[in-house]
Amino acid sequence: MLERLGKMLGGKQEDTTSTTFDDKGVIPHHIAVIMDGNGRWAKKRNLPRIAGHHQGMKTVKEIVRAADAIGVGILTMYAFSTENWKRPKDEVDYLMKLPQEFLATELKELMERNVRISMIGSREELPEHTLKALLEAEQKTKNNTGLQLNFALNYGGRVEIVKAMKEIADLVKAGELKPEQIDEELISSHLYTREIPDPDLLIRTSGEIRVSNFMLWQLAYTEFWFTDVFWPDFKREHFYQAIADYQRRARRYGAV
Repeated sequence: MLERLGKMLGGKQEDTTSTTFDDKGVIPHHIAVIMDGNGRWAKKRNLPRIAGHHQGMKTVKEIVRAADAIGVGILTMYAFSTENWKRPKDEVDYLMKLPQEFLATELKELMERNVRISMIGSREELPEHTLKALLEAEQKTKNNTGLQLNFALNYGGRVEIVKAMKEIADLVKAGELKPEQIDEELISSHLYTREIPDPDLLIRTSGEIRVSNFMLWQLAYTEFWFTDVFWPDFKREHFYQAIADYQRRARRYGAV
C-alpha cells in the first residue's frame, strides 16, 4: 500500500534498502510517534487486544533506548487519545493501568539514562491511579537533563486548540489582551506543548496514513514517515530507518 502511495506522490515513504542513518548528519531534535496497530497485532495471533498493548509497551522501552542512544532531544508518544474512551471498558481500564506498569518497571533505568518524563493532554478525566503514577514520575525526573519523554495521554489536537482559544478569549474579555495582539506565538503559548518545540519528524505505524487528531497545530512543518509495521513489531532498525529517510529530505519551510 505505501509503495503504491509512494509512486503516486513521486517517491517512497520509506527506503527499504537501508536502515542506517548518518550519525554525523542532522538527528531530528523532536520525534513524535503515533503507536498504532496493537489491536490488529493481537488479532492476527488470536490474542485479546490487551496482549497487543502489553507487547507495545515493550516496544516503547526499545524505542526510548534507541532515541536516547543517538541523542534525540524529545520523544513524544501518542499513548491515549480523547477518542479512545469510546473503546470497550476492559480495554480502557487496561490502558489506564499501563503507565503504572511501565513506570514501576522502567523508572529506575530511565533515571539512570537521565530521561525526563512529562505528560501532555487533559488530566481531569484520568483515573487517580494513572495520574498519580505520572505525577510521581514527572517529579522524580524533573531535574534530569537528557531525553525528554512525553506521553500524550487523554490528548486531542482539537480539544487542545479549543482550550487555547478559550483561555485567550478570557484574556481579551478581561481587557488583558487586545485581539490584534493574537499571533501564532501567543496561540502556541497556550497549548499543552507550550514549552516544547514542534516535532521535526512524525512516525506512524500500522499502515494508516493520517494524523488522527494528534498535534494538529504543531505538525505544520513536520516531516511524516509511515510504515505498515504494527507497533508491537516496530524495532530499533525501523526507527533508525525513519531517521535515515528524514536525513535525505530537504526542509524548506515554504522557501525554494
